[in-house]
Amino acid sequence: MTEWVEVASVGDIENRQSVVVEVDGISVVIFNLDGEYCALEDVCTHDGAEIASGCLVGDAIECPRHGARFDIRTGAVEAPPAYEPLQTFPIRINNGVIQVCDDRWD
Repeated sequence: MTEWVEVASVGDIENRQSVVVEVDGISVVIFNLDGEYCALEDVCTHDGAEIASGCLVGDAIECPRHGARFDIRTGAVEAPPAYEPLQTFPIRINNGVIQVCDDRWD
């Protein structure tokens, strides 16, 4: 059964900012998009680089190494050189605490 991991309080992540946390041994970046929280694995599918330090372009994150762009909500590729989507994770707010779970093995 998947466990929810507390990663931050709602007020900890400013609008259109992110924070990187560890969930079940992997780096996950949590984004705040106008009050909607999204969780993605912090690894570009093009070359394995971290993605969190990239630039926001609308509601997408651009990889700082080669410019691949991914939709923050869905992980879908918006621009090459990546062709595989980013792994997304379920996220919820429970009593003002942001929680994420790694459901890849469920």
